[in-house]
Amino acid sequence: MAGELYERLISDMDAAGARYRVIEHAPEGRTDQVSALRGHDVAQAAKCLVVMVKIGKKQTRHVLAVVPGDARLDLQAVKALLDGTYVAFAAKDKAEELAGSVSGTVLPFSYDPRLELIADPTLLDQPELYFNAARLDRSLALATDDYVRLAEPRVAPITLN
Repeated sequence: MAGELYERLISDMDAAGARYRVIEHAPEGRTDQVSALRGHDVAQAAKCLVVMVKIGKKQTRHVLAVVPGDARLDLQAVKALLDGTYVAFAAKDKAEELAGSVSGTVLPFSYDPRLELIADPTLLDQPELYFNAARLDRSLALATDDYVRLAEPRVAPITLN
């Protein structure tokens, strides 16, 4: 599953003329640890978190929140953006199903229509973003403007100050 997602991502980026580099490293999914392996500031890491938002009693939506690696996600901000009544991190199995890869390798792209992509604007201040590429042993460094062009995230402040 993750191998196919990795291949799809690379194919999509090549087709769109994205500027990126593949970085191979020891298997690691924790943002601070993998940032050290990749040799960049943690703030340049695109930390990807899957959040579940309940809207009223009947509707549940899922958000892929992408924030700088050194920031904390503001769950209440995500809830407010969607006019939710309840918010929590998605269960691991649901998050991995929607993201298409295991925890620690979630891409800052949504390939599932049920997963709404929201990126914090502070992340987009970086010239280049780093993230695990649906694998624990391989990451990408992607030009930020290419990320915005390809992923088309909703951009909204979703980090705690």
